[in-house]
Amino acid sequence: MSAARQFLRVLAIQRVLVRHGFDELVLSIPLLASVRFLLYLLPWNWGHRNYAPRADRIRAVLEELGPLFVKFGQILSTRRDLLPDDIAEELAKLQDHVPPFPGVEARALVERAYGRSVEQVFLTFDPEPLASASIAQVHAAQLSDGREVIVKVVRPNLRQTIRQDIALMYFLADLAERYWARGKQLKPTRVVSEFEKTILDELDMMREAANASQLKRNFDAEEGIHVPEIYWDYTRQNVLVMERVSGLNINDVAGLAAAGVDLKELAEKGIEIFFTQVFRDHFFHADVHPGNLFVIPGNGAEPTRFAPVDFGIMGSLSEFDQRYLAENFYAFLKRDYRRVAELHVESGWIPRDTRVDEFEFAIRAVCEPVFDRPMKDISVGDLLLRLFQTAQRFQMEILPQLLLLQKTMVNVEGIGRQLYPELDLWRAARPALENFMRDRVGIRRLVNSFKQSAPSWAERLPELPLLALEALDQLKNGRLQVHTSDPMMNQIRMEIARFHRRLLQVLVGMGAVICAAILFGDQGDATPMWGALPVSVWLLGLGGGALTAYALLRDRL
Repeated sequence: MSAARQFLRVLAIQRVLVRHGFDELVLSIPLLASVRFLLYLLPWNWGHRNYAPRADRIRAVLEELGPLFVKFGQILSTRRDLLPDDIAEELAKLQDHVPPFPGVEARALVERAYGRSVEQVFLTFDPEPLASASIAQVHAAQLSDGREVIVKVVRPNLRQTIRQDIALMYFLADLAERYWARGKQLKPTRVVSEFEKTILDELDMMREAANASQLKRNFDAEEGIHVPEIYWDYTRQNVLVMERVSGLNINDVAGLAAAGVDLKELAEKGIEIFFTQVFRDHFFHADVHPGNLFVIPGNGAEPTRFAPVDFGIMGSLSEFDQRYLAENFYAFLKRDYRRVAELHVESGWIPRDTRVDEFEFAIRAVCEPVFDRPMKDISVGDLLLRLFQTAQRFQMEILPQLLLLQKTMVNVEGIGRQLYPELDLWRAARPALENFMRDRVGIRRLVNSFKQSAPSWAERLPELPLLALEALDQLKNGRLQVHTSDPMMNQIRMEIARFHRRLLQVLVGMGAVICAAILFGDQGDATPMWGALPVSVWLLGLGGGALTAYALLRDRL
């Protein structure tokens, strides 16, 4: 990108910031207190200006700066461990409604991706988009055999725009880390880095198609969810083609009720499906919101099913994090705050030297007011957020995957309670948690582990007698050696070798000094004259003394 374009973009951003009174916010930073008088010298501040609250202004600025900043604000809203509550709640209102780009341009992008005309690829292609977002827009089409599909096309020249704005974000984040009091603790450059990775992943339609295929495979045997089929022969880096879903939007509560859908059962099933993704598959849809979630009402032969349609952002947890998260949930339900504190230390989420009793007291102070309410009124997402905020006081570094989980959980809860306000999320989540604990912690875990390891054991078992005989033979002949690449062991070896070299130097030096003393004493009965000593005796004594002193004092020099 040319420096001129970068400069023009900076000027455009500056105009937006000034329009919303951000000069006042910037000059209120303690670091700039000495130049705050500049605020009154700027012409646009000479008249009376009424500004909205800071959170409203930040949201308005992001919306005006464009889709990439809107997306950044959406992701930033999930980092409630970093933001004050008012700003986080306002950023959560950001909507990814972006004007569509012309259908003619979308058609040209599709033809360029296939190297053929649209008519040669599709039976029909609607140039009017069904929906438009910051990354891509969606068009309806038909394959040559008549199957209804949607074609998702990435916006043109988007990568260039992203590079431009990401560079500015890094610049601002670096300034914040250097000159803002909380900059080093909150690590804004790391937040921008997470955003860059997320946004670049969303540009890759092959990656999104793979996410959808994995989710579909995970739920092949389930009746409560329908994941659209991906048409791989038609999918490219910037074009995704998948089955078109016909259903009702999850927000259409009246329409769902009119279609005979049991809203309580639907809400509970949605919670169970989400927790199944987290704890059974450790691969979950992390961008659940009404814009990309539909419901296909049952018709007697088929049950009511959820139908997600956007797979750009997916989350995953390691088995390690899964287990500790599940055990934390169980400990919370039992109000065993001591166990919650211990789990955080054992998992390494907080430093090992943390006093468990102090952390336990802090967790109890946060959770007791929450659990004093009926279970149906307790939000798992809010509880996790409170826990993260408390753990930050004990130097817990919040992992991105846990924050993504917490944000998604809040969205899933919101949708579930919109369908059925009396929803007891804990009760709906219990089957998935119990299945996980039974499969991963109990006897079944041992059985499954044995089944997974059995083929490897069977392959190596015939070799064991021969390997044992070879080991015994080497041990008998003194040829058995143990090698390790442990850094601590290597350091110990180096220290031992260094000690041996130093000991040898001391012995040689002292030996030379003793020899010089013997030669000095052999000069006769009379007291020898120092000047009459041979040069060799002098060299032997002084050299030996110098070598001994060097060996003993080497580390202090």
